[in-house]
Amino acid sequence: QVQLVESGGGLVQPGGSLRLSCAASGFTFSMYAMSWYRQAPGKERESVANISRGGGSTNYADSVKGRFTISRDNAKNTVYLQMITLKPEDTAVYYCNARRVVFGSRWDYWGQGTQVTVSS
Repeated sequence: QVQLVESGGGLVQPGGSLRLSCAASGFTFSMYAMSWYRQAPGKERESVANISRGGGSTNYADSVKGRFTISRDNAKNTVYLQMITLKPEDTAVYYCNARRVVFGSRWDYWGQGTQVTVSS
């Protein structure tokens, strides 16, 4: 049974930091690209960061470049999102995503989300 379990969210003051974790199970983690998405109230879900299967390639939304860092540990089946210099506009539910595309077939798995609130 596939599971993606996010943790590490919470309430933090502007300028603060948080580290999100996403523990994966039920599939071959190292064969999947991993991403973090977020969805703020009244807004569409947006991609925040993604990382390749081996961890050698990463991409970030312009809004988080220089502040967020995505990483993965394939031995622990876990992906992380280190967030620094948090802003109120970073407030959202953050979701972990695993994706694999092979010859037109696509597998997508999602976590249940973890709330991040940036407020004084």
